[in-house]
Amino acid sequence: MPLRPSQNPSTFSRRLREVRLRSDLPQDKLGVLAGLEESSASARMSRYENGVHEPPHRFVEALAKVLGVPAAYFYCGDDRLAEIMLAYSDMPEIQRQALRQRAAELLR
Repeated sequence: MPLRPSQNPSTFSRRLREVRLRSDLPQDKLGVLAGLEESSASARMSRYENGVHEPPHRFVEALAKVLGVPAAYFYCGDDRLAEIMLAYSDMPEIQRQALRQRAAELLR
Protein backbone atom coordinates (compact mmCIF):
# COMPACT_ATOMS: atom_id res chain seq x y z
CA MET A 1 0.00 0.00 0.00
CA PRO A 2 1.52 3.39 -0.96
CA LEU A 3 2.23 5.98 1.69
CA ARG A 4 -0.31 8.79 1.92
CA PRO A 5 0.15 12.20 3.47
CA SER A 6 -1.70 12.47 6.75
CA GLN A 7 -5.02 14.29 6.67
CA ASN A 8 -4.01 16.31 9.72
CA PRO A 9 -0.45 17.53 9.24
CA SER A 10 1.73 17.51 12.31
CA THR A 11 2.89 20.73 13.88
CA PHE A 12 6.32 19.98 12.46
CA SER A 13 5.15 19.47 8.87
CA ARG A 14 2.87 22.52 8.94
CA ARG A 15 5.57 24.77 10.34
CA LEU A 16 8.19 23.45 7.91
CA ARG A 17 5.97 24.31 4.95
CA GLU A 18 5.10 27.76 6.34
CA VAL A 19 8.67 28.82 6.99
CA ARG A 20 9.94 27.33 3.72
CA LEU A 21 7.34 29.29 1.76
CA ARG A 22 8.13 32.41 3.78
CA SER A 23 11.78 31.94 2.78
CA ASP A 24 10.77 31.50 -0.87
CA LEU A 25 12.72 28.25 -1.25
CA PRO A 26 11.58 25.25 -3.28
CA GLN A 27 11.60 21.93 -1.45
CA ASP A 28 14.51 20.47 -3.37
CA LYS A 29 16.75 23.49 -2.86
CA LEU A 30 16.01 23.60 0.87
CA GLY A 31 16.80 19.92 1.16
CA VAL A 32 20.13 20.30 -0.63
CA LEU A 33 21.08 23.36 1.45
CA ALA A 34 20.32 21.34 4.60
CA GLY A 35 22.50 18.44 3.48
CA LEU A 36 20.35 16.05 1.45
CA GLU A 37 21.54 14.56 -1.82
CA GLU A 38 20.11 16.38 -4.81
CA SER A 39 18.58 13.19 -6.24
CA SER A 40 16.36 12.58 -3.21
CA ALA A 41 15.95 16.07 -1.73
CA SER A 42 12.59 16.92 -3.30
CA ALA A 43 10.93 13.60 -2.41
CA ARG A 44 12.22 13.59 1.16
CA MET A 45 11.24 17.21 1.79
CA SER A 46 7.79 16.51 0.36
CA ARG A 47 7.39 13.59 2.77
CA TYR A 48 8.45 15.78 5.70
CA GLU A 49 6.03 18.55 4.74
CA ASN A 50 3.15 16.14 4.19
CA GLY A 51 3.64 14.39 7.51
CA VAL A 52 4.53 11.02 5.96
CA HIS A 53 7.88 11.02 7.78
CA GLU A 54 9.51 13.23 10.39
CA PRO A 55 13.25 13.87 10.07
CA PRO A 56 15.80 13.19 12.79
CA HIS A 57 16.49 16.09 15.12
CA ARG A 58 19.97 16.61 13.67
CA PHE A 59 18.44 17.28 10.26
CA VAL A 60 15.82 19.58 11.82
CA GLU A 61 18.70 21.61 13.25
CA ALA A 62 20.21 21.86 9.75
CA LEU A 63 16.85 22.99 8.34
CA ALA A 64 16.50 25.57 11.10
CA LYS A 65 19.95 26.96 10.37
CA VAL A 66 19.23 27.28 6.64
CA LEU A 67 15.83 28.89 7.32
CA GLY A 68 17.10 31.18 10.09
CA VAL A 69 14.69 29.96 12.75
CA PRO A 70 15.21 28.13 16.05
CA ALA A 71 14.72 24.35 15.80
CA ALA A 72 12.17 24.61 18.64
CA TYR A 73 9.90 26.58 16.29
CA PHE A 74 9.07 23.39 14.41
CA TYR A 75 7.77 21.66 17.53
CA CYS A 76 6.16 24.48 19.52
CA GLY A 77 2.56 23.55 20.28
CA ASP A 78 1.46 27.13 20.89
CA ASP A 79 1.04 29.13 17.66
CA ARG A 80 1.40 32.45 19.47
CA LEU A 81 4.68 31.40 21.03
CA ALA A 82 5.87 30.13 17.63
CA GLU A 83 5.14 33.59 16.17
CA ILE A 84 7.21 35.13 18.95
CA MET A 85 10.06 32.72 18.12
CA LEU A 86 9.98 33.85 14.49
CA ALA A 87 9.91 37.51 15.43
CA TYR A 88 12.77 36.99 17.88
CA SER A 89 14.87 35.17 15.28
CA ASP A 90 14.41 38.12 12.89
CA MET A 91 15.53 40.73 15.45
CA PRO A 92 19.00 42.20 15.69
CA GLU A 93 20.79 41.31 18.93
CA ILE A 94 20.21 44.71 20.53
CA GLN A 95 16.44 44.26 20.16
CA ARG A 96 16.68 40.73 21.53
CA GLN A 97 18.42 42.06 24.63
CA ALA A 98 15.76 44.75 25.08
CA LEU A 99 12.99 42.17 24.71
CA ARG A 100 14.57 39.84 27.29
CA GLN A 101 14.97 42.74 29.70
CA ARG A 102 11.35 43.79 29.23
CA ALA A 103 10.15 40.22 29.73
CA ALA A 104 12.15 39.98 32.97
CA GLU A 105 10.56 43.24 34.16
CA LEU A 106 7.08 41.91 33.42
CA LEU A 107 7.76 38.79 35.48
CA ARG A 108 8.65 40.71 38.61
